[in-house]
Amino acid sequence: MGFRRGFKTEANNTALETRQELQLGPFDPLDPLVLAGYLEIPVLTLSDLAQDHSAIGYLLDGGSEVFSAATVFYGTERTIVHNDAHSPGRQNSNLAHELAHGLLLHPPTPALDDRGCREWNQSIEDEAGWLAGALLVPEAAAIAIARGKWTRDEAAAHFGVSNQMIQYRLNATGALLRVARARASRR
Repeated sequence: MGFRRGFKTEANNTALETRQELQLGPFDPLDPLVLAGYLEIPVLTLSDLAQDHSAIGYLLDGGSEVFSAATVFYGTERTIVHNDAHSPGRQNSNLAHELAHGLLLHPPTPALDDRGCREWNQSIEDEAGWLAGALLVPEAAAIAIARGKWTRDEAAAHFGVSNQMIQYRLNATGALLRVARARASRR
């Protein structure tokens, strides 16, 4: 992940400001559906769209890797479609990722290239992934987890995310290393 200079600080600040606007502290769980409502971004599930469409059924039943979520544009209006067959923690991450694209004002891009293959802009996906993590598990929360405020399982349940998201935030923030260094310097 090669972020532009200053991006992580900006994203962390955006996450904290967004949480403050929702009247959430760094240890409060963020409900992505509440954030979507606040941002006035409609959210649809694949089940909402299923009504006898075999393609939607394939996406719902095709396992977790077939489809997670996408932002669909109509002009400048965004709508998020997400896979409600995923676990609740994964759904929260998927939604936070798509909402992060909106908060970062990422423009619409083609979903497919001229060969019908998925078009992928790694830098904007990485940015949305970082901001999504910061929204769901802020840096202060990652530090608290590293200090033992919660076990990883307890933290995942508390924040409504997967264990993988907790591990990602512990790694991304360097929380474990920072806490270990702080403890070592006190000895």
